[in-house]
Amino acid sequence: MSTSPGTGDRQDSPAHTATRHFTDHRELLFSVVYNMLGSVADTEDVLQETWLSWSGKNSRSPLAEIGNPRAYLVRIAVNHALARQTAIASRRETYVGPWLPEPLITDAADAATGIAPDTADHTVRSDSVSLAMLVVLETLTPLERAVFVLHEVFGYAHTEIAGMLDRRPAAVRQVAHRARAHVHARRPRYRARPRVRREATERFVAAALGGDLQALLEILAPDVTVWIDGGGARQGAGLRPVHGREKAARMLAGYASRRAGDLDVHYRSVNGDDAAVLFSGDSPYAVMVMDLTPDGDQVSGVYVVTNPAKLTHVRPDDEDSGQAPDQ
Repeated sequence: MSTSPGTGDRQDSPAHTATRHFTDHRELLFSVVYNMLGSVADTEDVLQETWLSWSGKNSRSPLAEIGNPRAYLVRIAVNHALARQTAIASRRETYVGPWLPEPLITDAADAATGIAPDTADHTVRSDSVSLAMLVVLETLTPLERAVFVLHEVFGYAHTEIAGMLDRRPAAVRQVAHRARAHVHARRPRYRARPRVRREATERFVAAALGGDLQALLEILAPDVTVWIDGGGARQGAGLRPVHGREKAARMLAGYASRRAGDLDVHYRSVNGDDAAVLFSGDSPYAVMVMDLTPDGDQVSGVYVVTNPAKLTHVRPDDEDSGQAPDQ
C-alpha cells in the first residue's frame, strides 16, 4: 500500500497532511485490526481499505473538520475489520484442521509492519494479545471481540467505543461485561516471569525435537492441549487438537522427530511470548508457542503453526539461531 505523498504535494497540503496522519498511526491501526482478526494478510487488506476511506474523506472535505484524526482512523479501521469478518468466517468453514491465528514476530522491528518498536503508537504486546489469548478471542462474537480489544487491550472508554460503533454506551458496557467474563473464565490473568518462560520454552523444544518422550511427559501438564495448524499443507498436522499428556507427548515426539534433523531453531518473541521458530534452510517451517501453567513449571498448551501461508512474514535472524533471547 502506498501512503506516501506524491512528488507534487507540499508539506502543508491537505494530501500531505492526510498521509502524515495515517502514517503516524499506522502501527496502532495494525495492532487493533490484527487483534480483531488474527490474520496479517486480512489486516493489511483492512488497512488498505482504511487508507482509501481516509483519503476519500480528505478529497471530499477538509481534514480540519475532524477534531481527532487518530480516533477517526481507528473508527474507520474497526468498522472495516468488522465488515471483513463475514468473509473470514466463510473461509474458516472449509479450513483443514485446527485454525490458529497468524503468528506475529514481535522482537526488533515488526516483521509485518516493518516499524521499529520505539514509534509513538507502539503497543507493548502483553498476555492480552498472546497467541493463547487470541485463540480465546476467537470464541467471542465479532462485536464482543472488537469491544474487548478496544477496551481491555487499548484502553478506550466505553463512550469512545460507542461512538466508533454507533451504539449506545450502555449497550457497549453490556457487551464489554459479557466479553470480559467469557475471556477471564477461559484465560485467568497470570503471567510467568520472563526467565521462567524462556527456560520452559527451551526445555520443551529440546524434548520435542529430540523425541524424548519421558522429558515431554514431565514438562507437559496432565490436561495439556496441542494445536497444530497445517492448513492441509503439511503432513502429520492432524485434523483436531490433541488433549491429554500421554497422547500429546506421543504425537509431539513422533511429529517433530520426522524433520528435527534438518531444522534450525531460532528463539524469538512471537505475539509477546518466548517462542521457537523452526527453519528448514532459509524457509520457515513452523512456529511453536507454549502456554504455561500458573506456576510456570509445566506446559498447558502448545500452539504449532506450520501452514506456509501463515509463515510468509517470518524471516530468519542469524544472530539468535539456537540462542535464547536476552531479557
